[in-house]
Amino acid sequence: MATEISFELNGHQVEYTVKDHWTLLYLLREELGFTGTKEGCGSGECGACTVIVDGKAINSCIYLAVDVNKRKVQTIEGLAKKDGTMHPLQQSFVDNGGIQCGFCSPGMIMASKAMLEENPEVSDEEMKHYLAGNICRCTGYTPIFNSIKAVRDSDTQEVKPVAWRDE
Repeated sequence: MATEISFELNGHQVEYTVKDHWTLLYLLREELGFTGTKEGCGSGECGACTVIVDGKAINSCIYLAVDVNKRKVQTIEGLAKKDGTMHPLQQSFVDNGGIQCGFCSPGMIMASKAMLEENPEVSDEEMKHYLAGNICRCTGYTPIFNSIKAVRDSDTQEVKPVAWRDE
């Protein structure tokens, strides 16, 4: 069975007919071409597929596409400005070594963005707890946490999603 849905994706209205068994990850990657969101485990355990829906970090591999109807979705592609300037979190991950192989980075950055929007003064301990669902096999987490702390401790956290894949 198929369902027509309408939702906001990275600041742009999208209408799409989805099959009822599709995950949001499948819709984003395979149908819409937003390949920044990665599939790691396929069971909601690793966080590589994290996107933001209505301000909350979710695992798109276990979230049904039909459930984004009338919601706002933001992917890693929605963080950079139209001119290509990276979001402060993206830049901080680059500057502070939070990216090594890069596979977990989109999900880690999206989870971090949702965390900082929910609690801009998140403690180091709260940060570790909040990001426990995002697995990285390369960095040992210290560079990731340092990347997030650099943004947390600055005044440049607020950047509106404006990027669209065709612009």
